[in-house]
Amino acid sequence: MKEIKIGRMTMGMCQTNVYFLYREGSPQAIVVDPADQGQNIHGALERNGFTVVGILLTHGHFDHIWGMDALREAANEKANAQGRPQVKVYACAEEKQLLGIPKMNVSLQAGRPCGVEADVYMTDGEEIALADMKIRVIATPGHTAGGCCYYIEEAGFLVSGDTLFQESVGRTDFPTGSMGTLIRSIREKLLILPEETKVYPGHGDETTIGHEKKYNPFLGA
Repeated sequence: MKEIKIGRMTMGMCQTNVYFLYREGSPQAIVVDPADQGQNIHGALERNGFTVVGILLTHGHFDHIWGMDALREAANEKANAQGRPQVKVYACAEEKQLLGIPKMNVSLQAGRPCGVEADVYMTDGEEIALADMKIRVIATPGHTAGGCCYYIEEAGFLVSGDTLFQESVGRTDFPTGSMGTLIRSIREKLLILPEETKVYPGHGDETTIGHEKKYNPFLGA
């Protein structure tokens, strides 16, 4: 079986990492955190031979969801034309309220109010099967109450959203945030993964679990 790959686009006012997951040689792609300009994300992937078959949200802050509705609409236009199933958006159940309320997801304060609704709300440990991949949801509350990471064990990588960064962690001063909860989530849910696991965060450069265990000052390393 061919390898699972990950690509990245960085976009939006907060320079958010938009990831797309695919199996080498397959046209099917899953987008994680469509930060902005959903039509442009869709167009870029289409030009490179990819078809969007799913959208995953790590959490509901504006800089991770502004492009969601436009991307879903564009992906479903193509799905309808080809007679394929509808493209769905996935998020953790605990994030439903924050996604829908502009003041809570900080889009109101950012000057472009946005409320969105996922199609599928998941729980900790649930597994998604899309695009010939198995992706495990790891609930990591703290940055937001319903924040989560996506772990692809076969590929050995984790998409961490704004939970864990290279030698840093997500801020917790927005609605539903809690630093104590965030640190517990990272220690109990993420640091138990293999040290060679590659971590792809919502902002900045990639890292590994092993590196963060040694050098992340927030984790008591």
